[in-house]
Amino acid sequence: PGQIDNEQRAQQLARAIASDIQLYNKQKIEEGLLNDTFFDILSEEITEGRDLFRSRVTPELFRRNFYDRAIVDRVIRPLGGMKSRIW
Repeated sequence: PGQIDNEQRAQQLARAIASDIQLYNKQKIEEGLLNDTFFDILSEEITEGRDLFRSRVTPELFRRNFYDRAIVDRVIRPLGGMKSRIW
């Protein structure tokens, strides 16, 4: 299959990748939010997900920032009530 060139499908892919990161890294996510090291502690997972997303969508859709928004919406926002120095 070719690259995804549909905005809705690109957003779905971004959300699916972010959901996988959330599912398989719950303890690291909580630790990262608690200690304000989220992006450091999850650097490898976030970069791997971004690379996968980039490889599956057109460059135009990659530049639309769907992946980073999905990380916030699916990984960070659900823990917004958690006590953290970040907020």
